[in-house]
Amino acid sequence: MIEDVIADWHRFMRGELPDALDRLLAEDVVFYSPIVFTPQRGKAITTMYLQAAGQTLPGDGGAGSFRYTKEVLAGNTAVLEFETSVEGKYVNGVDIITCNGEGLIVEFRVMIRPLQAINLVHEQMRRQLESMQVQP
Repeated sequence: MIEDVIADWHRFMRGELPDALDRLLAEDVVFYSPIVFTPQRGKAITTMYLQAAGQTLPGDGGAGSFRYTKEVLAGNTAVLEFETSVEGKYVNGVDIITCNGEGLIVEFRVMIRPLQAINLVHEQMRRQLESMQVQP
């Protein structure tokens, strides 16, 4: 099941399934952000955070663009390692995605390193979320 979810996630990330979040996220999905202390609960807020991340982490273009570098799938969970650069700074992280038996994402956890990248991404995400009228 996780294989199908991740295949659709990759298609969404490539721009092939623009409405995929609506189809992939469970109504009660929980999003764990590297920049917000409390878990974000629900499809609407998770969608906004993922859209803001898509605007923040696409990379500077060229060799520094966002890309997944490793993928581990086991049971109902996927760990996707990514790399990009933001404002010339290297960003490395993982998306940990868990789905339920219906093939819907019920948990999405993002971890980022190094500290300099976290601080930069935090500032850019804050600006993106403010522009979307969401308070981080």
